[in-house]
Amino acid sequence: MTMPTTSNDYPFVIRRSKIQGKGAYATRPIRKGERIIEYVGERISWAESDRRYDDTKTKRHHTFLFAVNKKIVIDAAVNGNDARFINHSCEPNCEAVGEKSRIFIDALQAIEPGEELTYDYSYEREKGTTEEHEQLYICHCGAAKCRGTILAPKKKRRPRTVHHAAARQPHTTDRVNTKRRKASSNGTGRTGTTGRKRAAR
Repeated sequence: MTMPTTSNDYPFVIRRSKIQGKGAYATRPIRKGERIIEYVGERISWAESDRRYDDTKTKRHHTFLFAVNKKIVIDAAVNGNDARFINHSCEPNCEAVGEKSRIFIDALQAIEPGEELTYDYSYEREKGTTEEHEQLYICHCGAAKCRGTILAPKKKRRPRTVHHAAARQPHTTDRVNTKRRKASSNGTGRTGTTGRKRAAR
């Protein structure tokens, strides 16, 4: 899959956005599935990302962190490119995809010139997520089905039926369906701190 190599080749421009701050707007038709840009920046540890950013000390969440794996985080505020300006939407036209420790932004559908490029950040919810986090990560995308927060939708509880002892064993998966950020515990003993984006795999 080919991809632009310089900012002049990107199929979008950066200008003010109604969603938040700056946004990316298509300058030509973009095909469904087209690879638009790679999300780049300084690669740092999770501990360093916590040192640089602490959402609990700010009135408004705003970082350019993207989790690559359990050890590496991309900080697009340092040596980053225009991918960091692509905003969140609850009804996105793009998605973030992780491939071999790299993050790319691909088109989910055909995009017309003038449309703002967006993807669903879907920040990860954990047990420590509270109403305070909901307000910190408030969404202003304006989509018809906006859920009011960039946190992932709350999971519906299913009736629990246990047939035998094995059914009580916990099941886990490493698959990440959407681009997500952590909205609670990050291994530092704090909750609700720095959010980090995650990509589909």
